[in-house]
Amino acid sequence: MEVGFLGLGIMGKAMSMNLLKNGFKVTVWNRTLSKCNELVAHGASIGKTPAEVINKCTITIAMLSDPAAALSVVLDKDGVLEQICGGKGYIDMSTVDPETSCKINEAITSKGGRFFEAPVSGSKQPAETGQLVILAAGDKALYEAAIPAFDILGKKSFFLGQVGNGAKMKLVVNMIMGSMMNAFSEGLTLADRSGLNPHDLLDVLDLGAIANPMFKGKGPAMLQNNYSPAFPLKHQQKDKRLALALGDENSVPMPVAAASNENHISIPHT
Repeated sequence: MEVGFLGLGIMGKAMSMNLLKNGFKVTVWNRTLSKCNELVAHGASIGKTPAEVINKCTITIAMLSDPAAALSVVLDKDGVLEQICGGKGYIDMSTVDPETSCKINEAITSKGGRFFEAPVSGSKQPAETGQLVILAAGDKALYEAAIPAFDILGKKSFFLGQVGNGAKMKLVVNMIMGSMMNAFSEGLTLADRSGLNPHDLLDVLDLGAIANPMFKGKGPAMLQNNYSPAFPLKHQQKDKRLALALGDENSVPMPVAAASNENHISIPHT
């Protein structure tokens, strides 16, 4: 299977590399084309524009930073919409709001193409090891055609129905994650400032009911002041804002998420 891939940030680069290492032919594009070089060294081809990638590949995946980028790649000059047509599928794995996914779906299907959204739960390490959780919604036939690629990229794929449901699920997941990380950070600081050994706190948490891989993975690095981004804070805050908007739309008060979001605003983005 030949797959197109648009967007080579932390996630897109790792996902594209996994496909290459597992025998897929991959054509890549990134706004800064030099980011394609490492993938080319592993056998990828370069498309100079999103339209060129769509023209070459039957299925194209996008992993972009935010709703504006997701829409731009589809709708702008030399974008996806210029070459999408019957027989071609477009999969957006970016984290966006449901309205953005619906706009992209309408644009793609108006030209005869097939579309589904498939945001993922997981950051840099799961992307590198093929352990993402894929949250798909939209064209079921396209989803089934993409399963061989998803089996490489993730440990589990969920098909959630109509376009928009994947985006909603991802926003709920990231809202919970951001709130948990905020509480975890406060707990580590409180333990340290009150005279406790924060390493002991990590051991206690790991043995209790709230043990989880995120605390276990992030905690030791945080205690060494290692904050290398696996998921940049600016993207977490973007997701938190989108989740709060989803809450407003559905009349769901989210005071914990709102407070966590305000705390993110006060921290310099990395």
